[in-house]
Amino acid sequence: MIVLLVLGIITPEQALSGFSNPAPFTVAALYVVARAVEKTGGLQPLLRTLLSGSPRKPNRVVGVSRWAMAKLLVPVAASSSLLNNTPIVAMVAPQVEEWAGRRGENPSGYLMPLSFAAILGGVVTAIGTSTTIVVSGLLVSEGLPAIGMFEIAGIGLPLALGGIVLVLFLAPILLPDRRGSLREFQEEFREYTVDLVVTPGGPLEGTTVEKAGLLRLEGLFLVEIRRGSEIIAPASPQAELKGGDLLTFAGRSDTVLDLQTVRGLSLVEEGHPLEVQEAGHTYFEVVIGADSPLNGRTVREIRFRQEYRAAVLALHRSGEPLQANMRNVSLRAGDTLILLAGPEFKTLWRHRRDFLVVSHLGGTPPVSSRKAFLVAGILFGVVASAALGILPILQGALLGAFLLVAFRIMTPLEAVEAVDLRVILLIAAAFGLGAALERSGLAALAAETVLGMTAELGPRGILVGVLLTTILLTEIITNNAAAVLMFPLAMATASSAGLDPRPFAIAIAVGAS
Repeated sequence: MIVLLVLGIITPEQALSGFSNPAPFTVAALYVVARAVEKTGGLQPLLRTLLSGSPRKPNRVVGVSRWAMAKLLVPVAASSSLLNNTPIVAMVAPQVEEWAGRRGENPSGYLMPLSFAAILGGVVTAIGTSTTIVVSGLLVSEGLPAIGMFEIAGIGLPLALGGIVLVLFLAPILLPDRRGSLREFQEEFREYTVDLVVTPGGPLEGTTVEKAGLLRLEGLFLVEIRRGSEIIAPASPQAELKGGDLLTFAGRSDTVLDLQTVRGLSLVEEGHPLEVQEAGHTYFEVVIGADSPLNGRTVREIRFRQEYRAAVLALHRSGEPLQANMRNVSLRAGDTLILLAGPEFKTLWRHRRDFLVVSHLGGTPPVSSRKAFLVAGILFGVVASAALGILPILQGALLGAFLLVAFRIMTPLEAVEAVDLRVILLIAAAFGLGAALERSGLAALAAETVLGMTAELGPRGILVGVLLTTILLTEIITNNAAAVLMFPLAMATASSAGLDPRPFAIAIAVGAS
């Protein structure tokens, strides 16, 4: 947008038009509402009820119950029609993993369908996805009525239902049968975990972990110190060792024998492997994202223990544990880490770009559900006011976000942090790109190309051409950018063909989503 502005292709008013459009601010307000639902655990009681009623011995195909999956996907899709996808998945995924683990099933068969259900549900209402809100804002900028709350449901609801049925049929057949990270961790961690005792009166008693050289062992690192009922985890470099301390090391199984050469340590006759559910431990699973600052750096370079107050217990890449010194392996996007940290770790890092996903492995943490009904009432008010024409979506969403702070359900800082500023800036700046397409004549040229290829197929053929172009474009760039760039082309195509532009706008919203 800046380049187009500097080159004089668009005016400052056109370049910044997105910042005066309702779309980005509506999306920002709905981010706050969605975070409030996540904070109060709005979906957890419903899911707990639905999943607890699943048959204990389902008719499994590749370890997945279609009946349980259906009971999961329908409420997720329904919730996604009113809320952003990300907080819904963040709320539901840990609960599904825990539930599947209790039943001895693999959560991988449920998590991918869960993601699809959240996407499918987004096209049922005007606020289900930011893409529909963006297209609605573009219609308003053209002097046309905004998309009504349930206007898109005529096509979105059949698509969502049909998509869920297809997922229920195909997912158990096509998805590989992978163990969950927690189950894999529990089953394989014994292979590269060893417990040793600090010899009373030995050379290590009274020294710190760092001075004892226990943080510089090749292929192994100190995870925790157990002193009676006290657990020091993760083990601090300044922690003082005492006789009888039980030290747990993690690393490659072929380096375990090297610990026998360390003076002052003795192997334990009865092994004490880590118990994931034991009180005093808090285990997390995190995934490294594409834009994480950890990419390309090793655990040693990051000084992970000091920087994040967490110990890396296992590193998985492409679904397999790495049999190597994890401290010297360069992290990359998609890597899954199993961490041992304090319960505050999730609050500190779940919304930062360091980790794409943060899931609690030691059980679902308690949520502040006392005000869940109030949050549900505010969400219902936003939807009802827009559906009944009492307030436009923008005013209703902003008022809802304001009330959440006014009633102290969220702090002002939490409300600010709930907004993904990158998405808001992307949406607003994309309006300038759309204006450039229209002003430069590129939209008209593209419209002529689409008409030339589809005119003989009639109005529906022209509409299909615009839809397929949108689908192809959204595979290359983000859905919101694809919608903004396709909108001028669709309007020009409809105008040249003498057709109503509204079905084209709806097609763009659905195709980009």
